[in-house]
Amino acid sequence: MVEDTNIIKDRTRYIFITGGVVSALGKGIAASSLGVLLKNRGFKVTMIKLDPYINVDPGTMNPFQHGEVFVTDDGAETDLDLGHYERFLDQSMGRVNNTTTGQIYESVILKERRGDYLGKTVQVIPHITNEIKRHIRQAGREGGPFHVVITEIGGTVGDIESLPFLEAIRQFGLEIGRGQAVYIHLTIVPYIKSAGEMKTKPTQHSVMKLREIGIQPDILICRTEHKLTQDIRAKIGLFCNLPSHAVIEGRDVSTIYEVPIRYKAEHLDDLVLDKLNLPGAENDFTRWIDLVDKIKNPKKQVKIAICGKYVGLKDSYKSIIESFTHAGVENETNVNLIFINAEEIERDGAEIHIKNVDGVLVPGGFGQRGIEGKILAIQYVREKKIPFFGICLGLQCAVIEFARHVCHLEKANSREFSPDTCHPVIDLMEEQKNVHSLGGTMRLGSQPCIIKKDTRSFDIYGQERIMERHRHRYEVNVQYYEILEKNGMIFSGFNPDLELVEMIELNDHPWFVGCQFHPEFKSRALKAHPLFREFVKAAVNFHEINHPQKNTKEKSTSKEKSSES
Repeated sequence: MVEDTNIIKDRTRYIFITGGVVSALGKGIAASSLGVLLKNRGFKVTMIKLDPYINVDPGTMNPFQHGEVFVTDDGAETDLDLGHYERFLDQSMGRVNNTTTGQIYESVILKERRGDYLGKTVQVIPHITNEIKRHIRQAGREGGPFHVVITEIGGTVGDIESLPFLEAIRQFGLEIGRGQAVYIHLTIVPYIKSAGEMKTKPTQHSVMKLREIGIQPDILICRTEHKLTQDIRAKIGLFCNLPSHAVIEGRDVSTIYEVPIRYKAEHLDDLVLDKLNLPGAENDFTRWIDLVDKIKNPKKQVKIAICGKYVGLKDSYKSIIESFTHAGVENETNVNLIFINAEEIERDGAEIHIKNVDGVLVPGGFGQRGIEGKILAIQYVREKKIPFFGICLGLQCAVIEFARHVCHLEKANSREFSPDTCHPVIDLMEEQKNVHSLGGTMRLGSQPCIIKKDTRSFDIYGQERIMERHRHRYEVNVQYYEILEKNGMIFSGFNPDLELVEMIELNDHPWFVGCQFHPEFKSRALKAHPLFREFVKAAVNFHEINHPQKNTKEKSTSKEKSSES
């Protein structure tokens, strides 16, 4: 780690990452990859995402609209890119690391109501932009001091809603002075098949739009399917007013964890450190290289089904998908994920969809749609002894299924789906009964869990007290503890303060575990979450017992399937 001495002169450096041409180019992955490289060079790095939408946070958004809502230790509901930040950098983010237009305007309006502006007319410039700059500085202080703050601006250059953020970072660079800030712009260089050429014009226009508002990028990262030749780099540099060595190739790769390696080969970290006048020793990058090698060259194969209700948009389960990648690495296994719409199981039955899988995960979610399909899937894997993992709603559905088919409480349900059910084995938490607002009001963030000894859960964690992140309103109803336990359900984890069930498991099953919390939010690239690691291990064991002949055939297609997952 670089010492906090006069090397940085007590001044934090700032990197601003913008995007152009089209959305979904991967700014979050680019920012996270740069963070990994700088952290590997010995610098203390943090990150912040500036989102231009007016929602205060994504907590009330439909997953089909926004993808996954990532929850931090301090209970913030944030953009899914914060998950990338945590997984890549192996450090926890918080509320301060995600700022939205809604939060900015809410803060400014509250100050205006208090009279903080002394009767002035409140305007986008300077009041909104000043508030944005305050949030950026705050991210650099909390948990710091940090050597480098990487700020990702959501949306694309040219969007009306992004303009206040772009103006704020323009002012920010001007205020802190040369050598303290770097502007990186991510664009695309498309290949036109009919012409047989790569086209630089979209990048030129995107940079032109950025320069019109006063920001000259120092570095360009060009997403591309093909190699950027030196001629193309020179052309882009000429028309975008920067040297050709500052045009970085961002070629498509089979796994996102290869991106830092590619950027390192392009000397992106050297270029950034030079721009920021920072030293930085070359440190060993072997662990990251080994990670990618194990992802690309697995020794074993398993097929795991995710039975959910938002499978039409894979980003709805982004942290779960990445957690399986991490768990696969630690088991030297390629995890082929099969996404199954729970409503199709309601229509067709469970067997046709999941009879050939090595494990089933039922993830979290809200609302009644698809619930009966999830319950059918859980009944099938429980009876067929297929490894099962339930997260949040998945645990609740497992309790409902067990109550109906093992405890013979035929009408068992959750009050969320059936308010008048005669057997509410899942009920609204007591603390939630007087809550009427939706945004930010669930049981959120890191909470303690005490694990019973002599249980599978204790064997998995290897410790009695754990901290895990939550996002829910409903819980296992205490009135049904006795009958559930009497029939064989084990409550292996409890919250010590609220006495809520946190984990369940079954003894007469090779691997049947449910948790009320969201372990996917704490899995890291170089350290898989133990629940995912052990679930994949159980799936491998199941596969080797039931489908040993398939392993050899599947190896030839592992890379393709992994990329699709």
